[in-house]
Amino acid sequence: MHDSEAWAYERHGSAPGYPHPFGATRLAGGGVNFAVHAPRARAVQVELPGIGTVELESRTGSVWHVEVAGLPPRQEYGFVVDGVRLLDPYARHVTGGLDGHTSALRSYVVEPGFDWAGDVAPRTPWDRTVIYEAHVKGLTRLHPDIPDELRGTYAGLVHPAVLDHLVDLGVTAVELLPVHHFVTEPSVAERGLVNYWGYNTAAYLAPHAPYAATDDPVSEFRTMVRALHERGLEVLLDVVYNHTAEGGKDGPLLHLRALDDAGYYRHAHGRYFDVTGCGNTVRTHAAPAEALVMESLRYWVTEMHVDGFRFDLASALARAGQGRVNLHRSLIERITADPALRGVKLVAEPWDASMDGYLLGGYPEPWAEWNDRFRDDVRDFWRGHGGGAAPIATRLAGSSEIFGPSGRPPQASVNLVTAHDGFTLRDTVSYDHKHNEANGEDNRDGHNHNCSDNGGAEGETDDVEVLTRRRRRSAALLATLLVSAGTPMIRAGDELGQTQGGNNNAYCHDDETTWLPWIPDVGWGHLRTVASRLLALRAEHAALRTARYFTGEPGGPYGREDLAWLHPDARPWTDEDWADDTTTAVGMALDGTQTGDGEGRSVLVLLNAADGPVAWTLPADPWPPSYRVALDTADLDRDATYGAKETIEVAGQSVLVLVEATEI
Repeated sequence: MHDSEAWAYERHGSAPGYPHPFGATRLAGGGVNFAVHAPRARAVQVELPGIGTVELESRTGSVWHVEVAGLPPRQEYGFVVDGVRLLDPYARHVTGGLDGHTSALRSYVVEPGFDWAGDVAPRTPWDRTVIYEAHVKGLTRLHPDIPDELRGTYAGLVHPAVLDHLVDLGVTAVELLPVHHFVTEPSVAERGLVNYWGYNTAAYLAPHAPYAATDDPVSEFRTMVRALHERGLEVLLDVVYNHTAEGGKDGPLLHLRALDDAGYYRHAHGRYFDVTGCGNTVRTHAAPAEALVMESLRYWVTEMHVDGFRFDLASALARAGQGRVNLHRSLIERITADPALRGVKLVAEPWDASMDGYLLGGYPEPWAEWNDRFRDDVRDFWRGHGGGAAPIATRLAGSSEIFGPSGRPPQASVNLVTAHDGFTLRDTVSYDHKHNEANGEDNRDGHNHNCSDNGGAEGETDDVEVLTRRRRRSAALLATLLVSAGTPMIRAGDELGQTQGGNNNAYCHDDETTWLPWIPDVGWGHLRTVASRLLALRAEHAALRTARYFTGEPGGPYGREDLAWLHPDARPWTDEDWADDTTTAVGMALDGTQTGDGEGRSVLVLLNAADGPVAWTLPADPWPPSYRVALDTADLDRDATYGAKETIEVAGQSVLVLVEATEI
């Protein structure tokens, strides 16, 4: 290269560049490579505000590319395809949103390098994993100990006050609601509301910019991950690869529709094939869409150090040709086999918005799945609609009939009684019906099947009897979650007694409706104690986190069943007992010598869903001779030791956990 040519190159000259990687990449020589898949385009430019526009004159297959020299750090850019300005779908730093139906999104070149300071992933084993589902903004927006400028941000999430809370609570992984840069749907904005949850992705490789306290969301996100790892906490992302913010045919034009509509979206009968309820479905079995999703996943693991993903409406990704569900010929198989994703946690929401997309129990090893059967059966048991002891016993024991056939352990069941979508724990025991009027859809949105019970009055009340029943039942629901075999997931805010006023679809409220109340209302502080004490017990006693399904067969040094079902009368359960749909009391004895290292203590878990107390006779030999109260959800101060065959009281609407004592 002559001197004059080099001088021009250094002043934003261009070269052919490379077809990969897609997006904007700073090269070792200082230039920035731009590459975009646009198979039907006639002309492509990269617009560089403050500098000018550069033609992408080189094309390799469907990919247009160019290298531009001399660009400053964090240069803004956008692709112009046949005269239309588009967001780079591979952009790693994005700001802005929509102005009506018009894109006001802006992308920036991300500079390489970050000091990870020896960051080490916790790699928490599945049998010790406890997931905490949280919203970046909602988690800290009202926290009194966090500076105002950090509240609701990535930086605020790792303030010592929050980290201490998470560690003291006993969770091991924070699952963040969508943090890919997202926008509010025009239809929602027209109602004067916003997309708060974030399930409307515009950029799969860019952290949501409004969650950053600085102008560098990429570095701030990485700093957050590093800080969580330092406290032994994993980071899981709730990812929305099933649809994009472009919506239906009349939705905003952002990028994929103009770049390669047929390559990125599913079509049928001349219109979008929609199994997401959001206007479009990403065609993840096609090469362009598959490449985008896989690059996104690899980027968040290798460059952002996240530890796993929860896939929203995962069954939309399990579709192959003609949109038919086929787990083994779909993107699910590619994700499972990808070397870069080996060892990270993969969690499916095992359904989509169609009839044939309900795939609970159908995902392969090493996937885990949200278990909505657990949620519904546990809620029904505690509200007196449980169909007796059989359904709740099956959930307590790990849902083996669902996950066992695939060869996966109990941890494949992500157990939950609440999540972002639906009632909070407090609202589950306070409302019979949803109250979503504030969403502006005449209360039509949100689930109608909530398996909830208001305890005697709809919504807020000062009735002492009703409040007592609610507080007991909420503690019992939470305790059932944390003593069951499987992987428990706690919805952030439930430990604080959060209410959303009966709104079970609060996706559009960025206000006190959804922000966590760090100072619990009077009478609701007990839930944090229940959660932290039970999670400490779960961590200490392997019997509460078995990594294999129970058989009920005698074994171990004492000839005990690994799990024995306990009747209040200390007699064996009969077929008639299991078939009795009026049964409200069931217990289980877990042999600690057949779990973990074989030296653990045995644990008794007694559930009483009746309103009144039940007298319960403790098991005799070969079970231990004595037990101490580890937790009584109806009386957190209860401290006693009982002998075998002794009859004790289990309060109504409560869970009593007893642990083998060393002496009586």
